[in-house]
Amino acid sequence: MGNLIMGYFSGWLSWCNDLLGRFAWGPVTLFLLALSGLLFSFGTSFFQLRHIRLWWRSTFGAAFRGKSQKTGGITGFQSACTALAATLGTGNIAGVATAIAAGGPGAVFWMWISAFFGTMTGYAENLLAGLYRGKNAKGEPIGGAMFYIEQGLGCRWLALLFSFFCILGSLGMGDMAQANSIATGLQDAFGVPPLLTGLVVAGAVGFAMLGGIQRMGQITERLVPFMAIGYTAAAVCVILANWRQVPMVLNSILQQAFNLQAGLGGLAGYGMKQALQVGVARGVSSNEAGLGSSVMANSAAGSPPVVQGMWGVFEVAVDTLLMCTLTALAILCSGVYDPARYAAALGTNAFSALPNGAALTADAFRSVFGPGGGALIAVSLMLFAFSTLLGWSYYGERAVEYLFGPGALVPYKLLYLSCIVIGCVTRLDLVWQISDTFNGLMVLPNLLAVLWLSPQVFRETRRFFHAKGTSCCTKEATV
Repeated sequence: MGNLIMGYFSGWLSWCNDLLGRFAWGPVTLFLLALSGLLFSFGTSFFQLRHIRLWWRSTFGAAFRGKSQKTGGITGFQSACTALAATLGTGNIAGVATAIAAGGPGAVFWMWISAFFGTMTGYAENLLAGLYRGKNAKGEPIGGAMFYIEQGLGCRWLALLFSFFCILGSLGMGDMAQANSIATGLQDAFGVPPLLTGLVVAGAVGFAMLGGIQRMGQITERLVPFMAIGYTAAAVCVILANWRQVPMVLNSILQQAFNLQAGLGGLAGYGMKQALQVGVARGVSSNEAGLGSSVMANSAAGSPPVVQGMWGVFEVAVDTLLMCTLTALAILCSGVYDPARYAAALGTNAFSALPNGAALTADAFRSVFGPGGGALIAVSLMLFAFSTLLGWSYYGERAVEYLFGPGALVPYKLLYLSCIVIGCVTRLDLVWQISDTFNGLMVLPNLLAVLWLSPQVFRETRRFFHAKGTSCCTKEATV
């Protein structure tokens, strides 16, 4: 009887999720994402290209020189690492492979195009979060999409709805699904029991959560560069080992870019955040541009609005234009992907039997590193998923605090840690679907606010460059 009831319940949830999922990631959402990227790119005269030296020097360059400002609770570099901790996840390893399997090499081109325009969506939402920012009980700066939705649009109910979806997304996609990825990877590669993994990971995340955003920033500024550099180096080795294939691969990407199948696959691949082997359709934004979540971490630094916007450009560029591209080239150059075979199986039962997601990426790494390539991907998945757990725990806390007040933070933290253990020992196919849907629903209120407040984005950008020009003129006159 219990199994029968659970079957009916799961079927009902699947039906509801399918209905909401079509709405959350339907034509309206995709249109708003495209409109936002185009509007802010053209409206700022392609800021991401014209001022590439400026935003690079103001973000990673400033951090590298030790000049990252600490005007809030953490530095700009720490806030960016916390944001990257949430965006650099399993989607960078599994999501790209899924997009290629579904859409062919041409999918990579559409990921590039989507990410190029997505940098300015990230810029706009981060700039607005810098304009509409509050402080918590400790006097630390906090912000997020809910602040500019309420204060900019004057629409509190929409801000509350966004926060509600953010909490559900943090417990699903950001928590249980990531924990499940860690447990599955460690069990397959090293035979570690899932329950043990859950307890250890929950303890590590709990330690980070107890220290607040300061401790989380300190952890992520060490973890994120380490895992990003390590995975990047391994992917580069795979590409270099097959360097003769690079020209042919680039040619195939460009040739197949305007193939309908490739275009759809690429669009879905870019639109994924933490996509797993189960399919492109259950993904959300890989780099979170338009999702309105990463701005919560960046707001904690208290950086000037335009500078905070530049960190948004940097994060999207690193996540997709760098990390996803390396994964794609490693897969395509290694020869583990057979276009004819995957195209013939697409839409049939045979497609599910082909290596997909992380398995396809692991095959590419094994072609160079042997059996160690599979272990390398397992460790990478573990680090990427753990970093996502840290980032989304902070997002969930900010949404809970906004929705229910600071008194609800302790129960939320306990629930978050409990879901890590549950996620490690449970099959989460349905949870992935539902959490993906709620992440998609976060996009709608966020982008409506960002587009409505676009005049402020343009005005603040012009003001920044006017002040910068005036400062330079004053300095020259003084000299």
